[in-house]
Amino acid sequence: MHYSPDPTRYDTMRYRKAGHSGLSLPEISLGLWHNFGANSDPGTIRSMCCRAFDLGVTHFDLANNYGPPPGSAEESFGKLLRTEFQSLRDELIVSSKAGYGMWPGPYGDGGSRKYLISSLDQTLQRLGIDYVDVFYSHRFDPDTPLEETMGALDSIVRQGKALYVGISNYSTTQTVEAAAILKSLGTPCVLHQPRYSMFDRWIEDEGLLDTLHSNGIGMIAFSPLAQGMLTDRYLNGIPDDSRAALAQFLKPGEVSGQRLDQIVSLNAVAEARGQTLAQMALSWVLRDPRVTSTIIGASRVSQIEDCIQASGRSNFSEEELSQIDSICAAA
Repeated sequence: MHYSPDPTRYDTMRYRKAGHSGLSLPEISLGLWHNFGANSDPGTIRSMCCRAFDLGVTHFDLANNYGPPPGSAEESFGKLLRTEFQSLRDELIVSSKAGYGMWPGPYGDGGSRKYLISSLDQTLQRLGIDYVDVFYSHRFDPDTPLEETMGALDSIVRQGKALYVGISNYSTTQTVEAAAILKSLGTPCVLHQPRYSMFDRWIEDEGLLDTLHSNGIGMIAFSPLAQGMLTDRYLNGIPDDSRAALAQFLKPGEVSGQRLDQIVSLNAVAEARGQTLAQMALSWVLRDPRVTSTIIGASRVSQIEDCIQASGRSNFSEEELSQIDSICAAA
């Protein structure tokens, strides 16, 4: 049966501007890093993406290497763009990135003009569209002049292959330099996508949020649930099929007894707020108005439905924030 979007899809989701730009993103965006590749069930992929859109999620976050295997998440989403979302392209924000290893040889990785433009051409082919809404330099490349990397992003916008550009995984110092170059070229950086969660606050330690705000750049956080640690997944220990047990993106040592104690304590704070731990973790990331959006991953529809409820719940009392800080700081 052909997908027909929910007419109430914009009624409850909150949207925020990306820095000083005119671009609005939903507070909760859907990331297709895992579970959307060739190894995943197409029906589940369709159900998750359609349900997310029904709940006001207009932004779908991709990268060239998402899958597995690399490239297959873009192919999966491209199929949906040709079928379920064909008449809805102008209601969607489709973003992608390039920066990590994608194909053999010296031109399949990094931040060179050769790699970024070639990769985006492949991305557009896989997605079956003429342009992405946002294209990111996925990582800083110390072996390529920053002027070349940012110049490639500027060229990509001028060629009509992307409407906006951003950066991901750049340090505060690198961000300042990149933003200045893009501004001088006339193609502003609208988004920075760093890792950020209650358990990973490097952007606070480095003053990245202040830097982004002063440069008019929005911030969109990835891994807000700390690879699943900030969910109900580990409340009763480490499940046999979890990322920690299987050493997929989480090492078993990262989910130690002390970390498990922190998760249980944070869950108590969430329950007192009337939220699941995942909802509170997302609300916490969104508590700062300088944050534009946060990206969730999912393997089933129910996870998306749970996480979406964090939108509009980003108010915390001083006592709650203090509790969270003291739990996370426990040595």
